[in-house]
Amino acid sequence: MGYLKFLRLNWLFLLAGFLLTFTSSYGQTYFISLFAGDIKNDFALTDGQWGGVYTLGTSLSAIAMLWAGVLTDRFRVRALAFCVMLALATACVAMGLNTSAGVLVVVIFALRLSGQGMMSQLGTVAMVRWFEATRGKALSLSSLGFATGQAILPITFVALFTVVQWRTLWFIAAGLVILTIPVIILLLRQERTPQSMADTAQMAGMDGRHWTRGEMLRSGLFFMMIPLVVGPAAWGTALFFQQVHLAEVKEWELVAFVALMPIYTVSSIAATFASGWAIDRFGVSRIVPFQMLPFALSFVVLAFADTIFMAGVGLVIFGIGQGVQGTATSSMWAEYYGTRYIGSIKSVAAALMVFGSAIGPGVSGALIDLGITFPEQMLPISIYYAVAAALAAFGIHRYQPTLRR
Repeated sequence: MGYLKFLRLNWLFLLAGFLLTFTSSYGQTYFISLFAGDIKNDFALTDGQWGGVYTLGTSLSAIAMLWAGVLTDRFRVRALAFCVMLALATACVAMGLNTSAGVLVVVIFALRLSGQGMMSQLGTVAMVRWFEATRGKALSLSSLGFATGQAILPITFVALFTVVQWRTLWFIAAGLVILTIPVIILLLRQERTPQSMADTAQMAGMDGRHWTRGEMLRSGLFFMMIPLVVGPAAWGTALFFQQVHLAEVKEWELVAFVALMPIYTVSSIAATFASGWAIDRFGVSRIVPFQMLPFALSFVVLAFADTIFMAGVGLVIFGIGQGVQGTATSSMWAEYYGTRYIGSIKSVAAALMVFGSAIGPGVSGALIDLGITFPEQMLPISIYYAVAAALAAFGIHRYQPTLRR
């Protein structure tokens, strides 16, 4: 089934998935980091201190995700999305009102848990559960919400900085979240029954069974995949978290760097579509071992980039990695561990991702305070990606034979 026909037949559910992932933007690092300069100035924080606040708040949200993510196994998407979006809107309002550095940790925690954590979890779990034979296509289309948010929101809000005070922008973000709630409820008046539109029967995971979260945590494959899950979240987050610092060190205009986001998004979207098709056509096992390599190459390019054009080249390559990563990793959990407990399994993956996104800003900010610029940190990061790719390839090679296909 081609993308256009698939979209025509399933547009209600795909649009819901798109809006869920798009709305996660307000709790994503690339959005929050746009306000880094103003936050550091208002709260008198250094790069390292701001990174520490962000790391603590994000780490706490990662711990909370281990519990909160399980809720996607217990409640329908429509009901849970309503509660999570109300929480996200409240967190946006709190960011606009807060004047205490101590409370800032709590606000970051709320933004990260409700935005990056639960909204992303809802969007991916819904696609994995609603679609089976066409899971790759569904994930690639719903993941466009991440890419669209990253393309539109940074450049829009940076432009608004010139006419609107930064705290007011958080009230605008809250309003946008509230406006999305009735649309989600309307789209999901009747939630999809997965088996009714699948081309083949539901498949279990390794050894022909559905794994529980506890069983997954004791499996060897899980540990081999940890660097693959943590790495992009950690260092991709650091890249966007430190974008103000990066532009200063490279002597680029921040507006010029942010203006590259649509180009990055185009490459991410193209890779998302290509990987979704490839997963349905060839299987996720053939995709996962290679998904870290674009990340490694992009950090090499960005480390040596001396013009805004080369920064664009680096972001295009990085976008390819993001597009493949967003689709392949979610599909991999369902492929190898089954879908019956996918909510609780994905909650662990989401917690690892959120924890990774806590590590990146904290470590990179501390190193910047020690005099090691972020561009100087990029080559070791690229080596990390290469090692993660090798470990993932070994894990897939070791456990693929246990899939009874």
